Amino acid sequence: MLLNRVETALMNNPLRAAIQRHFEAPRLLRMGGRLDGGAALEIGCGRGVGAELVLERFGADTVDAFDLDPRMVAQARQRLAARAPRARFWVGDATSIAAPDEHYDAVFDFGIVHHIPHWRSALREVRRVLKPGGRFYAEEVLAAFIRHPLTRRLLEHPLEDRFDRPAFRDALAQAGLEPLDDAELWGGFAWFVAERPEA
Repeated sequence: MLLNRVETALMNNPLRAAIQRHFEAPRLLRMGGRLDGGAALEIGCGRGVGAELVLERFGADTVDAFDLDPRMVAQARQRLAARAPRARFWVGDATSIAAPDEHYDAVFDFGIVHHIPHWRSALREVRRVLKPGGRFYAEEVLAAFIRHPLTRRLLEHPLEDRFDRPAFRDALAQAGLEPLDDAELWGGFAWFVAERPEA
C-alpha cells in the first residue's frame, strides 16, 4: 500500500536517511556481509537512499529498484542519475516482481514488507528472483509498533496478519529461504538476513 502523507514525510527526510546510513545498513552488513560485486534488487526504493547504500556500502555492481509510488521512483531516478546504468528504477509491486527467476545475488528490504497486505507472497517472490546462495537483507517494522495506538493514529498500515520477529523468521523458512541471523530493537523493529539455499 502507498504511504500516507505523514509517513511519506517521515521516510523522506535527512534524519531517516542518516538512520538508514549510520545504523540500519551497518547492522545488516554485520549480519550478512558485503556483496562485493553482483546484481542486487531493492523492493520499495522510496527516494533512492537504500539503492545508493546497496552500491556504496554493500558493494553491488548494479542495483535494480522499484516502488509502488511513481513520485518516489522519479525522485530515486533523479538522485542516482549519475550512476545510470548501474542503477535502474521502475514502478512495481513486491508481490509480482518484474524480474526473471534466479536473477539477483541479493534482495534488500528497508522497511517495506510490513506495508504489504499479502506479505508472504512478497517473500516467495524474493526467493524466486534470488540466485541459489543469494541473500535477502531485511529491516522490518513489527506488529507491536504497527498496532500501537499512536502509530495507528498517525500512520496507515495493514492491520491483519502482521508479524513479530519469530513469525517473520518462520515465514522466511516457509518461503524457501534459510534464516541466517536476526535481531530486534524495542520489540517494534527487527533485522533479518536469509539465504536461498544452493540446489
